[in-house]
Amino acid sequence: MPSAFEITPLDDRALSDRGHRLCMSGPGSLRGARRNAASGYGLQVGFYREHILPRLVDRACGSASLRDWRAAVTRGLEGRVVELGFGSGLNLEHYPASVSVVLAVEPARVARRLAARRVASSGVTVEHVGLDGQSIPLDDESCDGALSTFTLCTIPDAAAGLAELRRVIRPGGRFHFLEHGLAPDPAVEAWQRRLEPLQRRLAGGCHLTRDIPQLIAGAGFDIERLEQSYAKGPRPWTWFTMGVAIAPTHVRGVERSFERLP
Repeated sequence: MPSAFEITPLDDRALSDRGHRLCMSGPGSLRGARRNAASGYGLQVGFYREHILPRLVDRACGSASLRDWRAAVTRGLEGRVVELGFGSGLNLEHYPASVSVVLAVEPARVARRLAARRVASSGVTVEHVGLDGQSIPLDDESCDGALSTFTLCTIPDAAAGLAELRRVIRPGGRFHFLEHGLAPDPAVEAWQRRLEPLQRRLAGGCHLTRDIPQLIAGAGFDIERLEQSYAKGPRPWTWFTMGVAIAPTHVRGVERSFERLP
């Protein structure tokens, strides 16, 4: 007997044979077979994204070659930090002692389970505060900083996620980011655009052609530091952007005052 998580795929011939048999009972039965096939495909995709993909991401993004990048991007963070796309907690070992709490936003249940061991062994307090980076359940200006590593490529609406980060970071707070994205070389960009449809299907919606600096600046952040270069690996996936952006101290052109009123 199959387990609760076992899914029996329907290949094209099986679907054709089943449809041929059911069509003898009327067109409604054939429509039902098609609905069942689509439902089975949806279950397989859901199973892959929820149970398999987080483990693949944990292995791929947990490689030794990325540890130096993670150590560099977390340097300088302090206080209350919201991490967009916490994943399996791969950044935890790199947070400086100046960070008092990490407010984790992560939708994948398996990734949160994979993070449990790292959370338990870390000296940093971690609070899972939300599932959706496009709607973060934190108060306005309640965080001293934010971190995003290899997340802006995947979040469905990157602009909405960045707007939420700007909302929850206090004025003058720092947003640290490490992302892959649109390469400057036309030949590499052409391959990125060819590969992106397949990449999005296999990697949970991950885009190869998002312009990270443009997205961050477009959300109203002031980019303080920016470094871009190719990392090790195939170039369509390894144009990295690392930097720090500042949450502005003004809203709609009006400067905020930090002086106490008498």
